[in-house]
Amino acid sequence: MVLPVTTANNVKVYTISGGLGSRSIPDWLVRKKKKALKKDFEYRTRVELIQEFEFPEASNRIKTTRDGKFVMATGTYKPQMRVFEYAEMSIKFERHTDAETVNFEILSDDWTKSALLQNDRSIELHAQGGIHYRTRIPKFGRDLAYHFPSCDLLVTASSQEVYRLNLDQGRFLNSIQTDATEGINCVEINPAHQLFGFGTCNGTVELWDPRSRSRVGLLSNIQVPASFGDLDAGPLEITALKFRQDGLTMGVGTNTGHTLLYDLRSSVPYIVKDHQYGFPINSIHFHTGAAGTGEDGSGDKVIVADRKIVKIWDRANGKHFTSIEPETDINDVCVVENSGLLFTAQEGIQMGSYYIPQLGPAPRWASFLDNLTEEMEENPNRDVYDEYKFITRKELSALGLEHLMGTNVLKAYMHGFFVDLRLYEKAKLIANPFAYDDYKERAVREKIEKERASRIRAVHKLPSVNKQLAKKLLEEKDKKDKKKKKKEEVNVMEDDRFKDLFMDPDFEVEESSREYQLLHPTKAARRMQDSSDEEEEEEQVETVAEPMEEDGSMDSDDSDRGGDSDDDIISQIRKERGLEVRDRKISQKTIRTASNNKKPNKRKPEMRMGSGNGRMVSKNDSRKSFAARVQSADKHHKNTGHRVSRTAMGGMEMTFTPTRKSRRGGRP
Repeated sequence: MVLPVTTANNVKVYTISGGLGSRSIPDWLVRKKKKALKKDFEYRTRVELIQEFEFPEASNRIKTTRDGKFVMATGTYKPQMRVFEYAEMSIKFERHTDAETVNFEILSDDWTKSALLQNDRSIELHAQGGIHYRTRIPKFGRDLAYHFPSCDLLVTASSQEVYRLNLDQGRFLNSIQTDATEGINCVEINPAHQLFGFGTCNGTVELWDPRSRSRVGLLSNIQVPASFGDLDAGPLEITALKFRQDGLTMGVGTNTGHTLLYDLRSSVPYIVKDHQYGFPINSIHFHTGAAGTGEDGSGDKVIVADRKIVKIWDRANGKHFTSIEPETDINDVCVVENSGLLFTAQEGIQMGSYYIPQLGPAPRWASFLDNLTEEMEENPNRDVYDEYKFITRKELSALGLEHLMGTNVLKAYMHGFFVDLRLYEKAKLIANPFAYDDYKERAVREKIEKERASRIRAVHKLPSVNKQLAKKLLEEKDKKDKKKKKKEEVNVMEDDRFKDLFMDPDFEVEESSREYQLLHPTKAARRMQDSSDEEEEEEQVETVAEPMEEDGSMDSDDSDRGGDSDDDIISQIRKERGLEVRDRKISQKTIRTASNNKKPNKRKPEMRMGSGNGRMVSKNDSRKSFAARVQSADKHHKNTGHRVSRTAMGGMEMTFTPTRKSRRGGRP
């Protein structure tokens, strides 16, 4: 099963519905037939606390009934009211209205009687069978509350009057005249002594006694301390109001995102909390913990919400407990009594359901949540669709599935497609039937290399892949170590993120590629110069080898034959051409050496290694022709009995004949 969980302030909050990823399956996977849904793993492992706990567009308000058996919510579009039953964990009924609901009040212990305040200046009274009566008010309504002892329905609007609709007499009574010239945003009735509280746009809270219908208190100096930031953006307004069951504590929410807790016996707040988002507070709730007051999270809490976040903190000292931040804006929050379950009305299709075990136990009708959350902690969350595989267009062509583009089998997503995992495995098996054998061989090879890695080896042993790059990194590391930097740097070759760069042959740097030469032009030019020098040396050896034979055995053979033939003429032409090339090379070399001799050189004559004879010669000998140097080298070899030459791969080899020391004491 999949149940997203967040741990804000080390408090686990389980998102049952309404969050990102809480929806059982994505929209493009929703199938119309129930039989097909039974085969879907995401659908079979979904968690639905209440079925169809959603609205077509968004939800506005949500409240629970006093008997604790139903939850009632309003939303749009079309404007409607829905009632959900806890016992059945599903929707009981839905009822459409003519206008969107601003707020509603449940008049009975269950859902059968309710009053809805509409945004077209109308009030609808609903009974069990449907709408019972509809009336209008002079101004656009903002909030309403029901006073049970007198059966008065109090409605606040964009005026300084509070309208009183008596449901027993069926008529409007005299309105309550306040000092709020800009209008009244919220109304709340104290559950202990039935004191009326009105939050105004002028930034004041007026308290009225229903028995004398007169004002008994006024909070006109509500100010947020300057330590909470600059509050000169606009006038202060009261947007939320709530009384606690004890009758003495009152919570006030402002349009600047601040919450103030008052004791009715004092005009100064004893706690001020800032949401730090700057959005108006839309709901305040007092939650009583089941284990009593305590600093371990089991005491009384205050649940405050704006449109961005729900924050829960301790009522006594204001210590932060945890927070809930849905993906969509929050319109209203409802707390299930004596439990850790919260409902939110959001600007999304689904309504939010959040369970916090540390806030309280699960309600009786959803007692399985306690065991369910324990199981969720044992099993890791799934982050990908296990029954689908994402492939790119290149992989699709390699598998031979290009003909499926445009069909329902492939679902286009970003730069590739989602394909069923079973189809992908079959296509991959057909395209490469030996894939498993290759994988097995590669796994065995990696295991063997891993065992070898545990043995003692050289410290700076270069890897088998990208040796040049590894050598360069080691040199840079040695230079940094010499500087003795205090900050310890991670070795790239030992980092798990770049380990495959020096182990996997697929990451081999191709220095002969066009891209590498463009990125490293100096290395490419040096490599081309080295190759040209090698070709020039080979050409010199080939062109001079034939004239060497002319002075030796070739002339003696021709003189013995005493005649010329076609082969002799061809060989003579080749010799002449070789001599011409040799003379041209010698002339170019003499010109180059002459230009070098013109430059001032203060260094003493030095000895250097010859190009082909393997002996030490002076600079004067280097001015001789190549043939003369070869002849002198041959004489030297005949005298000394050894020869040093270069190989094709850049190495050097020496051949010699061991002899005894001469009587004169010279070298062999």
